[in-house]
Amino acid sequence: MTIIAPPAPSFPADWPRFGMGCASLGNIFQAYTEAEARETFAAAWDAGVRYFDTAPWYGHGLSEHRLGTALRDWPRDQVVVSTKVGRVYDPAPRGRDVRVNWKGGLNFAVRYDYSADGFEASLAQSRLRLGQPVVDALIIHDLDRDYHGRAFDGHMKDLTGSGLAYLHRLKADGVISAVGMGMNTLADFTAIAPWIEVDFFLVALPYTLADQAALRGPMADCLRRGIKVVIGAPFASGLLANPSAPGVMYAYAPASPEMVAKARAIEAVCQRHGIPLPAAALQFPLLHAAVVSVIPGAVSGAQVTQNAANLALPIPGELWHDLKMQGLIDTDAPTG
Repeated sequence: MTIIAPPAPSFPADWPRFGMGCASLGNIFQAYTEAEARETFAAAWDAGVRYFDTAPWYGHGLSEHRLGTALRDWPRDQVVVSTKVGRVYDPAPRGRDVRVNWKGGLNFAVRYDYSADGFEASLAQSRLRLGQPVVDALIIHDLDRDYHGRAFDGHMKDLTGSGLAYLHRLKADGVISAVGMGMNTLADFTAIAPWIEVDFFLVALPYTLADQAALRGPMADCLRRGIKVVIGAPFASGLLANPSAPGVMYAYAPASPEMVAKARAIEAVCQRHGIPLPAAALQFPLLHAAVVSVIPGAVSGAQVTQNAANLALPIPGELWHDLKMQGLIDTDAPTG
């Protein structure tokens, strides 16, 4: 494996602590109207959200289009935008529907490309969908071994052979401010964190209030190497928002009875301290020294407003102590 040796990781000091993930507004689990998307983004701006993360994959471009509509009404120098690379889109042949995975989205066919040429094409497409010449950070998306199967090694070769160097050239030239990599599983995070040269990881699940299995491995590697972490799924697909909801999800799948029971136990401790579970879920990751931001998703103005209120809510240290004493969070998890 070829290891790229760019300058040491560096991350913008003024990166917003609180952002918004835009996956759901790509209609990935449920279809939302343009009016609902506009209302959600307007509420986010009013709530002080200044960091928005999206990707071509979310609705095959729909999320980027919707964020781009909002960006045209905001001072661009006051907003941080990250999107992702690794997928390039081609128009569907006339009369064919090639959309996959999502409840809605745009009719474009996806292909994977982690080379410099692929990243260049992906960035060009994202700029057009966003309607913006500038993107603040680019994130290597979904380069997971289980996800790609036998194609994984070839994609990793493309990344280490040219793709990663291309991203670092963009940063060196001032085109972007940071290079990131998305992590969905503990196994991939553990394997990649010790060696890849990025400024930050966007971690979707391996470090939340529900599970801190990444604490002693990849999160420790991030601290050691000076790599920052953005937490992209603080509610763990919904489990930490409302564990009693019918059909509640965890890690993009129906939550197991064991995980539901654990989340309810955490919720009970939170209730004894007068703290909503979502507030604890949002604030807990930020107590780790490597974590710079949390970016919960939202699909309505009310959700954005509530997220902002929960992030600002003072949480007593006794809550974290009680969670540790009951074995509900790792005793070594940073909580102070």
